Amino acid sequence: MQHTEVRAEDNASTVTHFLLLGFSDLPNIQGFLFGMFSIMYLMILIGNSFIIVITRIDPALQKPMYFFLANFSSLEICYVSVTLPRILFNISTQDRSISMLSCATQMCFFLMLGATECFLLAVMSYDRYVAICNPLNYHLVMNPTKCTQLAAGSWLGGIPVQIGQTCQIFSLHFCNSNKINHFFCDLPPILKLACGDTSVHELSVYLVASLFVAFPFMLILASYAKIITTILKLPTATGRAKAFSTCSSHLLVVFLFFGSATITYLRPKSTHSPGTDKLLSLFYTIVTPMFNPLIYSLRNKDVIAALRKLLLRK
Repeated sequence: MQHTEVRAEDNASTVTHFLLLGFSDLPNIQGFLFGMFSIMYLMILIGNSFIIVITRIDPALQKPMYFFLANFSSLEICYVSVTLPRILFNISTQDRSISMLSCATQMCFFLMLGATECFLLAVMSYDRYVAICNPLNYHLVMNPTKCTQLAAGSWLGGIPVQIGQTCQIFSLHFCNSNKINHFFCDLPPILKLACGDTSVHELSVYLVASLFVAFPFMLILASYAKIITTILKLPTATGRAKAFSTCSSHLLVVFLFFGSATITYLRPKSTHSPGTDKLLSLFYTIVTPMFNPLIYSLRNKDVIAALRKLLLRK
């Protein structure tokens, strides 16, 4: 086990690795944590894989809404796989060392997939907006080509910026310590280790967060303001209830993800605390992806009907 600490007075160029402290402050429950995170990872893999498979094989789910949902479930599997396997490895081996290259790679993929999630949630809200506010032209607007372009744009749109931001952060010198008081390589705890004035880099983080978090969130709010206005104008209570049911699952996921992510990345550096950061990060990196399949399946009559058909066929 390698636990070499770099002191503040050491030369910054000697930092070649970091130590992910993670949950090392809870030595008596390491076994429990390993078991809990293992179960959560399996639940995420099984639940999201179920969504992917059932949206592919059931003809009733061959709609734009479920095409984006399958993309979202694929994203959740990738998103969680950037952090959770490393957490399990650190807990099982108690080797918390991570090279600078591995740390940069983890952070880069985490940020790219986080940007994809923001964009994809905005695209899913646009899909609901067209379906409810412009139903007669829905299939014309949300045609297969348009859906593919929107999905591809969501997956690829954040890559150049997040690669640039990762290179910018890891071009800094690190002399305060090499101990990352977090369970993965994330922006706030990495910036805390940098030497000198990091205000320019903090401003860059806020600008990128505004672009990839705040802007999609504002688009989602604008879409749902129009959606709710349209729903309230529907003549029957049944029609209003059905329209609300198609949106409620997505809206719940939006507030779970954006709420915790906004607090994490748009707070000033001085207000960050390791305990709060870990709790918020657990929420949007692990807890939300674990509940997403339940939210989208238990609150969606089409998915429940597809599941019943699948079980009866078996």
